Amino acid sequence: MTNVPDPRVQAAIDNWAPRFVSMGVDYNDFVRTTARIERWEQWLDAWGETAEEHVTLAREAEDAGHSRSAGEAYQRAAVAYHFSKFVWVLDAERHREHTERSIAALAKAHAHLDPTAERVEVPFRGWRLAANLRRPAAPDRPPLVLLVPGLDSAKEEFFRWENVFLARGMATLSMDGPGQGETGYELPIDAEYEHAVGAVLDAVAGRTDVDVRRVGAAGVSLGGYYAPRAAAFEPRIRAVVGISGGYRLADNWDDLPQLTRDTFRVKSHARDDVDAKERMAALDLTGVLGRLRQPLLAITGDRDRLVPWRETKRIADEAPNGTFVLYEGGTHVVSNMPYRYRPLCADWLHDHLTAAE
Repeated sequence: MTNVPDPRVQAAIDNWAPRFVSMGVDYNDFVRTTARIERWEQWLDAWGETAEEHVTLAREAEDAGHSRSAGEAYQRAAVAYHFSKFVWVLDAERHREHTERSIAALAKAHAHLDPTAERVEVPFRGWRLAANLRRPAAPDRPPLVLLVPGLDSAKEEFFRWENVFLARGMATLSMDGPGQGETGYELPIDAEYEHAVGAVLDAVAGRTDVDVRRVGAAGVSLGGYYAPRAAAFEPRIRAVVGISGGYRLADNWDDLPQLTRDTFRVKSHARDDVDAKERMAALDLTGVLGRLRQPLLAITGDRDRLVPWRETKRIADEAPNGTFVLYEGGTHVVSNMPYRYRPLCADWLHDHLTAAE
């Protein structure tokens, strides 16, 4: 390996370890995998090899009749496949292939670890929205928390985060909206994310195994814009959390890493960077938050390199019932302190949703 790796690889190593580990990548896998990557072009293959190692472990555990070990290995494979193509937009066909492998691995993890987990597909604008529904063992009709991904996160990334809500008696519905995960191949980023949220909530409206009168939402990164925006137009959301969300995203375009700008260009189906910046300008909460009457919790860290923490604070300040929490030393989505923001987010939503009983 060269002494001076591709700066894109170095940036990924420097910035993403907390994110990967908090979402289920073993830290040792992160070190071993990134150590063999010299060029950004190698990123997808290296993480794909790591994912395949866990698929092999899962199949060996299945053959031995060890269901839990198999499920845990499939879950590790799912996040490795997911992160293999995380902001990696060099080859659309291979990106899609690894997305599909991540989906398949997580489905097998669910079969072993949470067999009641359910895939929900929602027709939307000639394509589909896809989501994973999970329910706790009790109560019979739990509150429902909609989990909203960011720019290049997806529902396959959320298994561990879902567990925090499930442990507190809430169901989770992790969705891929326009521009996200498998939905994003056909549907570009849409600033008016409330339409996708409304369609997903319509799809579960008749269920009796979750309490659709008590719905919360939590979004991370770009989802920290989407979730408050959706709640402002969607009264079925009773309380909302936005984590490291931006207020007017295009203001920060020139300071974003090139990998992030490239990813936004692809996910927004833009022609070039100029077009992408114009499309990002639509992601603007100006004049929106006055409509948000529900309780809002906005969380971020003061070392966020992607979304300046004052942007997230502005969301809380303009929401009529907003609360702002800033973690000293916290990075983007406070990924280096998941033990802080996750319990706070889940407990806060639990308190607001159960108070609505």
